[in-house]
Amino acid sequence: MQRIILDTDVASLTLKGQLPSALAAQLAGAQLGLTFVTLAELTKWATLRSWGTPKRHRLEQWLAAKPVLPYAADIARTWGQLAAYAVRRGRPRPHNDMWIAACCLAYGLPLATLNIKDFADFAEHEGLILIAAGN
Repeated sequence: MQRIILDTDVASLTLKGQLPSALAAQLAGAQLGLTFVTLAELTKWATLRSWGTPKRHRLEQWLAAKPVLPYAADIARTWGQLAAYAVRRGRPRPHNDMWIAACCLAYGLPLATLNIKDFADFAEHEGLILIAAGN
């Protein structure tokens, strides 16, 4: 079974049942996981939006079914390299996107995202495999 990591945008749309059908078809049958960053971002969103108990419970149930890639020293080193290479290219990237990319690269896993532009540099220069609607 193929393992695929969900970017926060895809995780959110999946949770809401609003994932574009073309991407949903590509993810069908795969083991879907998250990074520690997406877990943090989803938690932040729920807190900022003052989700009530039923909605938080639904989020926690959904999260419980997804393996989460944890922080590790190898991921930190990969993040440092991505950040340095991006600065050298004159295209610094958002920190959370680099953490998500670093997790995928360190574990050799593809990333499902609808924010291709946020990860295109990592795919082009670092070998990150992206899965998106239309890929």
